[in-house]
Amino acid sequence: MKTPALGRRGLLFGGAAAGAGVLLAGCTSNESNDGDDDGAQSQAAANTDEEGPAVTIGFAGPQADHGWLNAINEHARSRAEEYADVTLEITEGSNDTAQQIGQIESLINSQVDVLVILPADGRSLTQAALSAMNAGIPVINLDRVFDTPQAYRCWVGGDNYGMGLNAGHYIGEQLRDVEGARVVELSGPDNLELTVQRTQGFDDALANYPNIEKVARQAADFTVESGQDVMSGLLQAVPEFHALWNHDDDQGVGAERAIDQAGRDEFFMVGGAGSRHVMEAIQADNTVLKATVLYPPTMAASAIDLARAVGQAKGIGGLAEFEIPSFIQLYSAVVTKDNVEQYLPTGFN
Repeated sequence: MKTPALGRRGLLFGGAAAGAGVLLAGCTSNESNDGDDDGAQSQAAANTDEEGPAVTIGFAGPQADHGWLNAINEHARSRAEEYADVTLEITEGSNDTAQQIGQIESLINSQVDVLVILPADGRSLTQAALSAMNAGIPVINLDRVFDTPQAYRCWVGGDNYGMGLNAGHYIGEQLRDVEGARVVELSGPDNLELTVQRTQGFDDALANYPNIEKVARQAADFTVESGQDVMSGLLQAVPEFHALWNHDDDQGVGAERAIDQAGRDEFFMVGGAGSRHVMEAIQADNTVLKATVLYPPTMAASAIDLARAVGQAKGIGGLAEFEIPSFIQLYSAVVTKDNVEQYLPTGFN
């Protein structure tokens, strides 16, 4: 059954006290916390297989023209399939703003209970998200943020600054005892705020290591071809260095080709995002690739969990509040040979 409009507006701004206890990392719980037992909330969080009220979740994302974006779609689909009480209405992704707005309007008109939106452009899609919220449909904003918090019930996404920070600290620790260490950065497009944030985090981390100098930085376009072209130029410009941080594992495939063609192996490489290809190379330990910093596409599965929780008026297990948070930023873990087996199942193609 569809939630009445007034009831849905209640989900936007409060009124979920009937049941705290959702295990976001796994699934949501449907056990209400009606008793006074101190263990009731933790018990509710543990009962993740119980079905609850039916929830129809609309999902609108950009075109899957990149390995990470394709993984976003797959994680959303597979997570929704785990729930007998969830119906997922997913649109064909588009990088055309007008087309994505039309898809969101169509989902609003079909009266889905909750919307998950990864906008092709957060600013341009803000009004469409506001329209959903004004129609009483809670929006889970995935990764690329809208211009105003009024456009979403909850934002969940990656930490671009933290991604650069953790890459920088990993490289810094590996080179701590190397006098005159030289580092190169292969970034994403400079017109993207996420690139600026990743570089800032990287620079802030390296500032803790006075023996390290970043001797070159060039921007690629998150594609294999651009990664190969730009990396070829960097290798010619910098005859010797100790470490390379590449912002994106897709463009890193091209960077690897350039490195192989140049026959260079005096440095180690740290990737970005967490592709399966890179994780397998880290596991094999027979190339310059020694680590990658995650920007986990599993956030799409978490967005489905959050949408289900909102639709069923639940909270999150482990938190005292009856509501889901309004902002969840994921951690950018560093994957190395020591922990790659743990993260390998999350690697994307």
